[in-house]
Amino acid sequence: MNILEQENKIKIGIPRAMSYYNNYPFYSVFFESLGVEIVLSDKTTTKTVNTGSKYVVSDTCLPIKVFVGHVINLLDKGCDTIFVPSLQSTGYKINNCSKVRGLPEIIRNVIDRPFTMIEPTLDKTNEINFNDFCFDAAKQLGITDEKLVLNAIDSGWGKYNHFLRMAKSGMPYEKALKNAIENKYDLTKVESRKPLSVVIMGHGYNLFDEKISMNLIKKLDNMGVRAYTSLDVSKHEAIKAIYKLGEIQYWANELDLTGTAAHCMLNKKIDGIIALSAFGCGPDSLMVDEMSYHAKEHKIPMLHLTIDEHTGEAGLITRLEAFVDMLVRKQRQELMKKQPQLKLVTPIRKDTSKERILTRT
Repeated sequence: MNILEQENKIKIGIPRAMSYYNNYPFYSVFFESLGVEIVLSDKTTTKTVNTGSKYVVSDTCLPIKVFVGHVINLLDKGCDTIFVPSLQSTGYKINNCSKVRGLPEIIRNVIDRPFTMIEPTLDKTNEINFNDFCFDAAKQLGITDEKLVLNAIDSGWGKYNHFLRMAKSGMPYEKALKNAIENKYDLTKVESRKPLSVVIMGHGYNLFDEKISMNLIKKLDNMGVRAYTSLDVSKHEAIKAIYKLGEIQYWANELDLTGTAAHCMLNKKIDGIIALSAFGCGPDSLMVDEMSYHAKEHKIPMLHLTIDEHTGEAGLITRLEAFVDMLVRKQRQELMKKQPQLKLVTPIRKDTSKERILTRT
């Protein structure tokens, strides 16, 4: 490609927030297949959060503040065309919250700087399906070649499915994402044997943003805890688990929260449940309360971590360690009931791991 072609190439900025964390493997291939260059915002920092917070009212939820901060980051980089999708509903009357649905309107009304928004709509309740969403995005970029767009959609799904398979094999999120983007496909089974296991019910944009989640998964790993997430549970498994609890899917992200936690709980994969949600999130509060009720029914301990821009890491670690200690004691009590001839010896803690040693009396 010569210099003139590079200068004339369409560029689109993608904020590293919200739907990025679940959908970027698709977005990256889709836009690149259309001949569009992607400009990513930088990873979330304290500055990102503080910048976004300045533009919105104080009771706006943390994920929206972070998204606004990422849009500002792209504008400061000189990128004047930014992808801000409106994800209304992912199935008939399976809705997103109002802020996700109205994300383009929020950005348009809080950022008073000149730029172009690419704002396709996904709304299956009103028969606007995913292909319509993709064609709308391409059209707003001035691309109308139907065959080109269809090929880009197929390529995007191929890369996205590779990402999901790698993540479900046990590969860490960041590595699976990196491999998918670099067109590496590695299905080597990753064994992760830990003394304890939990399932984290949370949105990808909270959980996989290391700044927002404060590296929750890594902290659990250091404590000797295997963490299951929505990437370990298929859509079919999540929906089936929701119905087994006698519930229905109403929210678009319910598969990531209720469905994921329910599947792991009903299949006896876990010792506990951790709910990670943003302060003031209405749908999350309903789903967490719902799951809390069923967790008590199944005698599964549950911890609810609420985050906002003021959440301190020290407090989160304290609550996490207390929860893990409680799971260890519960595990020990259950084991002694089953095998009273065994006694459990707890070694001196190294770092924060919870290794357990069984010895015969």
